Amino acid sequence: MTDLVAVWDVALSDRVHKIEFEHGTTSGKRVVYVDGKEEIRKEWMFKLVGKETFCVGAAKTKATINIDAISGFAYEYTLEINGKSLKKYMENRSKTTNTWVLHLDGEDFRVVLEKDTMDVWCNGKRMETAGEFVDDGTETHFSVGNHDCYIKAVSSGNRKEGIIHSLIVDDREIPEILE
Repeated sequence: MTDLVAVWDVALSDRVHKIEFEHGTTSGKRVVYVDGKEEIRKEWMFKLVGKETFCVGAAKTKATINIDAISGFAYEYTLEINGKSLKKYMENRSKTTNTWVLHLDGEDFRVVLEKDTMDVWCNGKRMETAGEFVDDGTETHFSVGNHDCYIKAVSSGNRKEGIIHSLIVDDREIPEILE
């Protein structure tokens, strides 16, 4: 990877993906790696600006690397996810998902709730869940190993704040992380 010009970490529901981009401005080479695996390789591209589009993750999320000339032989590389700049995508994602990281039985787990679909992901796999209505809201039950887990959804009582989601594992609350 001698022509490596950009590296991005992208948090999706299945996991955090590493995207790397090589751009050989003398050879015309373009190579895109996702999690160390080569996704696109183009040699002898005479047009040095443009874009490369590919998919990332279990949900095949669309990603595009834009290559723009800024002056002479200097280039700017920007990543778009689902048609939005990475910054905008991550800001929007923080509104539509909750993420928790926990350590169970000597192993790390990353649990993600997609609020729009109520899908629950754990370490890259969509979990089998069972929803249940309770007195103060809902509970979405699932298991991690032999641990009982559920995500509790309760109203904050404040329209701007909306619904508060909490992950409970073995009867203890796990703090949410911001990605």
